[in-house]
Amino acid sequence: MREFTEQEVIRREKSENIRALGIDPFGHRFDRTAFAKDIKDKYQDVPHDDFENMNDIATVAGRIMFIRKMGKASFFALQDKTDKIQIYISINDVGEDVYNLFKTADIGDIVGVTGKIMKTQTGEVTIKCLEYTHLVKALRPLPEKFHGLTDTEERYRRRYVDLMMNEESRNIAFMRPKIIRCIQNFMDNEGFTEVETPILTSLLTGASARPFVTHHNTQDMDMYLRIALELPLKRLLVGGMEAVYEIGRVFRNEGMDPKHNPEFTLMEAYLAYSDLEGMMDLTEKMFTNIAKNVTNKMVYNWCGNEINLEGPWKRISMTDAIKEKVGIDFKEEMSVEKALELAKEHEIYPEEHEKTVGHIINLFFEKYVEDTLIQPTFLYGHPVEISPLTKKNPEDPRFVDRFELFIGGKEFANAYTELNDPIDQLERFEEQLKEKELGNEEANDIDMDFIEALEYGMPPAGGIGYGIDRLCMLFTEQETIREVILFPTMKNINK
Repeated sequence: MREFTEQEVIRREKSENIRALGIDPFGHRFDRTAFAKDIKDKYQDVPHDDFENMNDIATVAGRIMFIRKMGKASFFALQDKTDKIQIYISINDVGEDVYNLFKTADIGDIVGVTGKIMKTQTGEVTIKCLEYTHLVKALRPLPEKFHGLTDTEERYRRRYVDLMMNEESRNIAFMRPKIIRCIQNFMDNEGFTEVETPILTSLLTGASARPFVTHHNTQDMDMYLRIALELPLKRLLVGGMEAVYEIGRVFRNEGMDPKHNPEFTLMEAYLAYSDLEGMMDLTEKMFTNIAKNVTNKMVYNWCGNEINLEGPWKRISMTDAIKEKVGIDFKEEMSVEKALELAKEHEIYPEEHEKTVGHIINLFFEKYVEDTLIQPTFLYGHPVEISPLTKKNPEDPRFVDRFELFIGGKEFANAYTELNDPIDQLERFEEQLKEKELGNEEANDIDMDFIEALEYGMPPAGGIGYGIDRLCMLFTEQETIREVILFPTMKNINK
């Protein structure tokens, strides 16, 4: 058992003293009538002298973040989920016993206050305490006032303390669900139905990623935590639901960096009778909707760039984007040997399973183009080799009808004119198996039930996936994914 610090010992003694007074040091239900921000907003512009003729009463509750004790009267700051508000407490208003109870309070304690709204001579909206209720004794002191919780790793590990001490962290925590709710309202109004699909799956499908593997004891079978939402949602198109989406956690057994977390929130949406263009229009409209209804601005400072979401957004093919940067036109017919020669000239060295023209095109894009796509850009026309679930372009079957949305040099969405030909789909799955045999751990399994579903007929459709965490990073102007996930995956420091 760890040793307590001097402050922790004192706080525990105070807790027992409170209990000796017949008060539970860890409190009970407390009914409040108002929040700090609402009070401050309502009374901020009321002149000081007008409060003499007012008797507005409010009951608030929250954590003590600051105390200035001054004998028979004191000030303290109470913080609830909305804001901080100043409290004035006097022995003349609450009596000696209650005031002595208050004097045992420490920063971090949770209390309730009923009092009269007033304004100090300096113009600060304040509650004059008439009733003081001890609710919870904090047995640990908060981080030092002026520095707070500044160690980044500690902020993520102890998010609860981070939320107490850092206003920006609280703002992000409340902004994220507003963004998600805005997306849901938007999609619902566009005629989509939100659904839920399995997290546990017996096949690796829907994306190129290494999975987390678990085990089902009763069935004695290994299972994956899903890496994507795609195939179950497309089964629903076959079933006639026509416009569906899901916002849910997916899991990829990969590294952690400022833009990746092993578990993250993904939204996928599928619309019958739509296509790639339809998904572009939907995406631009959705981002604009969030900007107008949640953040109320169109320009964002993100990762060192000024991002303007005003449309129309740029649309360019992958081959044209590469040609702009390095002068090579991959639209022209090209042998694998020629592509490998060009790759070597540009210091690109494909893995064994990447020794195809399509993979080499993608490697050129990743090296020379991706980081340069700063303003919102729809990049379309991916090689068929890297898009096993996508319909081929009817004019050039070497490429597929797919786009990725890039903002600030980072991918935000991945969309397709969906492949609904079961014969072609089975051939693509079989190609994935060949890649797996060549060492590609991210290659897909064959899902024969999905092939059977397609054989019943899936309508032509557009589909798209959005990284919700990265989307939240943009709209809250944060440079790391850990700022927008309340509990990011962390290294085990106890090993």
